[in-house]
Amino acid sequence: MMARGDQTQTAVLGALSVMPMTGYALRSEIQNTLGHFWNESFGQIYPTLAELERQGLVERRGAERTGSSTFAITGDGTARLRELLAQPEQPARPRNGLLLRLFFGRQLGPEACRDLVEAARRRAVEQLAHMSAVREELRNDQQNTADSPYWLLTVSAGEHAARATIAWADETLAALANLPAEENP
Repeated sequence: MMARGDQTQTAVLGALSVMPMTGYALRSEIQNTLGHFWNESFGQIYPTLAELERQGLVERRGAERTGSSTFAITGDGTARLRELLAQPEQPARPRNGLLLRLFFGRQLGPEACRDLVEAARRRAVEQLAHMSAVREELRNDQQNTADSPYWLLTVSAGEHAARATIAWADETLAALANLPAEENP
């Protein structure tokens, strides 16, 4: 099973396998490109870059300060990335604040629960629109054509997740509409 630190290394090495970049650009790329399924903070990226550099898996180019240096993956880094990618995924423990609130929804009442579900539905509609825009960008991208089919797999997962959330929200809103207006104890 892949440890959390290894997953951070995978994200950093994977992003650097596409192109060399600064730590700040790396964080932005992870947020903008992988953000629909993966997140890393600056607090995780910079120590990981330092450790990867110490191990010879990335090399620093340009300025001496970490924030302004460009990092590039090395041959050993590419080999390590392939090792990490071949490991089984680490199952994530779900933490869904919406479902936690709905589970104890009797304390809130149906109207407050409806508001929560409607907000989740709106976010899913926005996510679906965003995924569609990303899909179109990737179709028009002439630089990363070898990576695009793989990237589109993750976009598809985001689209399916958004559609599932919308369908679930519609079903849940219908069920909440059938509850008596005052359910609080």
